[in-house]
Amino acid sequence: MERLKTLTTNLCRFVLAATFILSGFVKAVDPMGTAYKINDYLAVMQWQQYVPEALTVMVAMLLAACEFGLGISMLFAIRRRATAHFVFLFLSVMTPLTLWLAIDNPVRDCGCFGDAFLLTNWQTFGKNAVLWLLAATVVRWPTRMPRFIGEGNQWIVVNYSAVFILAVASYGLYFLPLFDFRPYHVGVHIPEAMTIPEGAPQPKFETTFILAKDGVQKEFTIDNYPDSTWTFVDSKTVETEKGYEPPIHDFAICTMEDGEDITLDVLNRPGYTFLLIAPHLRKADDSRLDLINLIYEYAEEQRVPFYCLTASGEEEVARWKENTGAEYLFCQTDETTLKTIIRSNPGLMLLKNGVVYRKWSCNNLPAEEQLGQTLATAAIGQMESDSTAAKIFQIVVWYVLPLLLLTIADRLWAWTRWLRRKKTSNRIYQLFKKKKKMRKKIVAGNWKMNMNLQEGVALAKELNETLTAEKPNCGVVICTPFIHLASIAQFLNQDVIGLGAENCADKEKGAYTGEVSAEMVKSTGAQYVILGHSERRGYYGETPEILKEKVLLALKNGLKVIFCIGESLEEREANKQNEVCKAELEGSVFNLTAEEFKNIIIAYEPIWAIGTGKTATAEQAEEIHAYIRSTVAEKYGNEVAEETTILYGGSCKASNAPELFAKPDIDGGLIGGASLKAADFKGIIDAWKK
Repeated sequence: MERLKTLTTNLCRFVLAATFILSGFVKAVDPMGTAYKINDYLAVMQWQQYVPEALTVMVAMLLAACEFGLGISMLFAIRRRATAHFVFLFLSVMTPLTLWLAIDNPVRDCGCFGDAFLLTNWQTFGKNAVLWLLAATVVRWPTRMPRFIGEGNQWIVVNYSAVFILAVASYGLYFLPLFDFRPYHVGVHIPEAMTIPEGAPQPKFETTFILAKDGVQKEFTIDNYPDSTWTFVDSKTVETEKGYEPPIHDFAICTMEDGEDITLDVLNRPGYTFLLIAPHLRKADDSRLDLINLIYEYAEEQRVPFYCLTASGEEEVARWKENTGAEYLFCQTDETTLKTIIRSNPGLMLLKNGVVYRKWSCNNLPAEEQLGQTLATAAIGQMESDSTAAKIFQIVVWYVLPLLLLTIADRLWAWTRWLRRKKTSNRIYQLFKKKKKMRKKIVAGNWKMNMNLQEGVALAKELNETLTAEKPNCGVVICTPFIHLASIAQFLNQDVIGLGAENCADKEKGAYTGEVSAEMVKSTGAQYVILGHSERRGYYGETPEILKEKVLLALKNGLKVIFCIGESLEEREANKQNEVCKAELEGSVFNLTAEEFKNIIIAYEPIWAIGTGKTATAEQAEEIHAYIRSTVAEKYGNEVAEETTILYGGSCKASNAPELFAKPDIDGGLIGGASLKAADFKGIIDAWKK
């Protein structure tokens, strides 16, 4: 059952990732197309006049980056919980929206995959409904998605992907889309793309007549049309069955002067034709006017027709002519068609025998030095190289390959760390391995604020007698309140039981009423001190900087430090235990030299398991202990890491101690409540004999 859950979650994950990556990428390739689609929605809601065009373009780019980023994060399992919830929230918004589109049909195509894949509104709703169910599955079990990249390197994937997708969008915005999914792409023969093949299904229509008689109106069809006593009122014709629609079905060119349709003349003319495309002259970029006029003069010299196709009215055309000195012929063409032909205002297209040869945005028009030769021999007169395979190769080289190499390197590093841990834990290997210094096994008791002086002395004497008579198989330490230290030290056999304090001050000496310095602790005969306990951090606001000072003073005075780290329940549920533990080490003890660090004993204490009766499973405890040891290895090397004692400090009892202590990276325990009774404490100590 567990394997089925994991398999289902990851299947959903990959489908969601592929869909979001594809959707975000095609939107980024053609940001102007996405902006046009946003404008369609705004027009339906009658908001278009309130939203500037620049804002819709910015939203289009951010939407593309957001979808692509969510897809990549889902694929690599980056911030698994957050990503799963963001995807679910995104689809929870989009699914009802596409249901409205399907029912009301205000916009013909939702534009979720740009012009790459056209879906009907009902198909889009169905797709989103399925994706929403997949997202709900991933939200249920996000931690079942294995990471392809370790947490330490995930920022590289996120930032590199953001740079990549915004670069693709910026390229499409400044020049032209990297991939042209529209019917007017380079290489298309426009007249052929406008032709309906012989035998193709034709659209079917039905006309309904509204007639009146004696004050009563009724609807009739051609099949039951009534006699002449009925009076005609109105008629309506609807398409009942769609026929074949050619890729290009709305291309028409009419002259401004007399409205003559010259579409076929332009498309069937042998040789070259320049078409300057400017959907709205009022909004057109006029920074390249001199170059446009130069290209027009070049066309005149080459005896090549040059037309400006626009949806602007006569007033705007007159203003453009006045401002630019344009002498070329202006023609009327549908606005949507012009925006489909080229994503630039203005843009330039070169036809030859009705075939699209080249397209330029206003930002990369042919330069003056390219206009010296005849058009037939010049580079600009040759069909533009539009190799999809070459572009895909570039994307692989610049984006996919670096991420693939990063993933391989990251997994190899993780694998070698796993091998090192496995090697260390292999008991057979340990038998044949050259003898090396073994880590010290310790069971330490933390009495906290319990027992008066007499009770504490009695407990210490009982432990001392018991363990002196029956030598333990591990080091034993009792950490007591300050008032017990000097009294207990007088009779405690510290060859059997070490003595430690529960805290010390972050100051050496001075006017700090109520504080006890590390020097004072040492003077009682104590050898150890507990620092960084979660109760000190939580109740008394001990920060990493304060603890850093305490550690330095404790080491300066010859005390060994039992340094506590661990995560809260919220941090465990957010899967942040590794980064929390690493941050606490980096904040207070990783400033030490390797030699100084050998006097540090680490105690991992899951805060959610202290005094609650809850205990991390042996596997959970081993996993985090192994991670802590690998973090020490990264800082100080394997030798120091292998010598560092790491204790478990979360509700350890005699009943679960043997299972915990059997794990290779758990070197003992920091015991709270169970250390207040000699029998309970000894039961845990005896776990090392099992």
